[in-house]
Amino acid sequence: MKIMLVGTGGREHALAWKMAQSPLLAELVLAPGNDAMEKLASNNLAISRQPETSADDVEALVELAKSCKPDLVVIGPENALAGGLADKLNDLGINVFGPNAAAARLESSKAFTKDFCQRHNIPAARSKTVSSENEANDYLETLSAPYVLKADGLAAGKGVVITEDLIEAKASAKQMLDGQFGEASSKLVIEEFLTGEEASLFVLCDGKTAVPMVGAQDHKRAFDGDTGPNTGGMGCYSPAPILDDEMTDKVMQQIVKPTLAGMVEQGTPFSGVLYAGLMIDNNQPKLIEYNVRFGDPECQVLMLRLQSDLIPALMACATEGLATMEPLSWDQRSAACVVMAANGYPRTVSKGSIITGIEQASISPAVKVFHAGTKISVNGEVSANGGRVLNIAASGEDLSQAVANCYAGVEQVNWSQGFYRRDIGWRALGK
Repeated sequence: MKIMLVGTGGREHALAWKMAQSPLLAELVLAPGNDAMEKLASNNLAISRQPETSADDVEALVELAKSCKPDLVVIGPENALAGGLADKLNDLGINVFGPNAAAARLESSKAFTKDFCQRHNIPAARSKTVSSENEANDYLETLSAPYVLKADGLAAGKGVVITEDLIEAKASAKQMLDGQFGEASSKLVIEEFLTGEEASLFVLCDGKTAVPMVGAQDHKRAFDGDTGPNTGGMGCYSPAPILDDEMTDKVMQQIVKPTLAGMVEQGTPFSGVLYAGLMIDNNQPKLIEYNVRFGDPECQVLMLRLQSDLIPALMACATEGLATMEPLSWDQRSAACVVMAANGYPRTVSKGSIITGIEQASISPAVKVFHAGTKISVNGEVSANGGRVLNIAASGEDLSQAVANCYAGVEQVNWSQGFYRRDIGWRALGK
């Protein structure tokens, strides 16, 4: 098979790494990929790369697909999905892993999802969508701290503000509505603060059938103790103890299946992977938000734990084949991931700082380094080229061992211009 993979980061590196293990894969086209992914090439796997093709440029990606004629296109990032890449590829008769633009609104518009949940009785936080400062201030006055403000559109995982202070909440609402996140924050969803424990469930969907994968727990805040600004994710682990079989079934029955049925009802069936961000309190789940692609860095730990061949599962989603697919097999051990980010992230960062010790970090077979934002020179020198730069992921007999293996890998990396959280897994580990 020939597969075209859209995206550049750690999530896509993990997907490429997992697909490269499949005997079904003969050729992988990276659009645009990153330097580290090219190293997955082998005698049995040809890898070509289109480094000048942006993962957000829908028209260029369509032209690339026309020319390379893949058996399947796997779309990693949300912007390409929201931009209608799947629609255009489906129109060409190309199999796609990922939803069309109408179904991708479950992520690309929080206002859409809130209205959808209300119509279909899906448990979620009480909220209001506002488009003016006065509306925002009036609704904030009805809530108690902490206050939660979310940009309606896509903001690279950074469009959420949570504050204890009403004055700060009002100032943040004004700043967001005035264009802090561009068009993404021209509308805001302001919602009540949910208490409990966060977890994420990933579900494969083909428009009709839903197959749960496994759960994970992300660490969104930049610094230890869940402090600092929200980020795209600073680390994660799987499984999430709170998402046991009983809770997973409850989430499927109360949240995921009504969502799939509702999407079919409105003529926009969902296919791809549905990522349900959850808050669980008193044994009851509520939906925080949906993403319509694999999480980053959650994808990295899912790929470490997945024992089945990934490619048949992706193709089943694209071809309405989940109902007859063999059940997925999972490593029952734990996996964790620590994100190493450039100083200043999630705000402005400098690029070009040199990183060494990466090969030493992955000497242990339990540890895998995924590149999220690096450049590799012709002589093998690695430099930082983004906000989140490296993902140090590892397996272990239990979560404590998986986390220890991650940090053993992190300690081998020499990078004076980077930082990372030192408390990944703290909640499950009771630390």
